[in-house]
Amino acid sequence: MSEVTNTNTPSGGEVSLEIAPARLSPRQQLYRRMQRHLGFKVGLGMLVFAILAAIFAPLLAPYDPYAQDLANRLIQPVWSASGSWAHILGTDALGRDYLSRLIYGAQISLVIGFSAMIISGVIGTVMGIAAGYFGGRVDMVISFVILNRLSMPVVLVALAVVSIFGNSLFIMIMVLGLLLWDRFAVVLRSATLQVRSIEYVAAAEVLGASVPRILFRDILPNISNHLLVVASIEMAHAILLEASLSFLGLGVQPPLPSWGLMVSEARQFMFFMPWMITIPGTAIFATVLAINLLGDGLRDVTSPEGRN
Repeated sequence: MSEVTNTNTPSGGEVSLEIAPARLSPRQQLYRRMQRHLGFKVGLGMLVFAILAAIFAPLLAPYDPYAQDLANRLIQPVWSASGSWAHILGTDALGRDYLSRLIYGAQISLVIGFSAMIISGVIGTVMGIAAGYFGGRVDMVISFVILNRLSMPVVLVALAVVSIFGNSLFIMIMVLGLLLWDRFAVVLRSATLQVRSIEYVAAAEVLGASVPRILFRDILPNISNHLLVVASIEMAHAILLEASLSFLGLGVQPPLPSWGLMVSEARQFMFFMPWMITIPGTAIFATVLAINLLGDGLRDVTSPEGRN
């Protein structure tokens, strides 16, 4: 859409028409920046592909990922000389179709990553906003808790907890969710301190707005850019931690088709059949890369500095 404006010429008072571009709404500007950001589009496309594969796994997987067929164990992928189109990515040591397990493994990784990110995000966001807004003793107590959390190595704590309470999917989600909130708290505390000093927050306080309204209507929307970036980082971090713990045998347990577990089960064949490690490793790499690209893109397209 364009706006038509009238201008008078200084010589004879003649009127000429000039077509000026109409101002775009904030939503249209955001959509245009998303269209122009290559990293955002690539990350979004890759992540949507992984999500759709996880959702429609029963329709996409050619075989039951748990079905064992020892007569067809260790079949090579289709691009190998002895490969077969019956099993495009080959089979593992128990004769299970590798493509089917790879597709179902997307469910495990995405569920763990998203669930752990939500749990840690809620905890860290509440603590960070409370510390930044209230300050004083509240900030001192929360900062002390954050420092104690930062002093504990995530992997070692997760190993200890899983070895004590067991290693199920629920335990894995809770352990990661309760260990990955510190980045949310640190970043959002700093962002809240910056927003806290802006005039519209002081104006809302003078007008008698309640604390929940100020926090959720004035502060939280203005730090959502930081929240999105940290959420993408922690989701990718949770997926990597799950794969690491499953590789060590303390994560998701067989026969669940976890990508980390697939890498662990293929260790004994890594020098003879490297594709058994390369395929799930590539899936982990691509998913983490997609989440990071999407997070960086969201940071760029939603940052106030990038708005026109």
